[in-house]
Amino acid sequence: MFGTEEAIMYWGDFTIQQAAPLLKIPFSVTTLEKCKETHILVAVFQLSINEIRDKAPLKLFYDRLWSNDELFINDRSNVSWELVRKTPVDNSTNKTWEDQRMIVPENEDIPTARVMVYSIISHYLATGERLFRSTHIRCSDADPHEPRSRVYVGGFDKAGLDILSIWDVLSLDDVGISSAWKH
Repeated sequence: MFGTEEAIMYWGDFTIQQAAPLLKIPFSVTTLEKCKETHILVAVFQLSINEIRDKAPLKLFYDRLWSNDELFINDRSNVSWELVRKTPVDNSTNKTWEDQRMIVPENEDIPTARVMVYSIISHYLATGERLFRSTHIRCSDADPHEPRSRVYVGGFDKAGLDILSIWDVLSLDDVGISSAWKH
């Protein structure tokens, strides 16, 4: 779990209005117990990927980040609790985007790159564990320059977390799909 205390420690304070969605965890104890080995419960603050990169205490990203004016890089969305999978969805590599979407569990959604980057970097800061070291995961964001491509993140090795895009029709052995429990 990466809760509000950890979020404040690594990302700074937030206002009472921002905290309101975090007062109640939207997942049942049964769901949390069922997912404790496969998912991370994350208190997601209202930070963009650019803000995460700038606030991180270490160099945690590859240098080839997208242009700073891309919408998905600057998306701040809402404060929320997310229950994010720590590995790609089972059997999701070597599949196209359409095939991957079909195997996402019914009770889960495909998260944005922002949620995945926040979760991966936050988990690393709190535990030292690098999720998605040798794999990448497609996110729900379309590449703004190539609508038939998805943003994907991963390859989180000592050089940092990589953020790229891949055509929807490609299937690679190191590219799976991410998921998070629906609220």
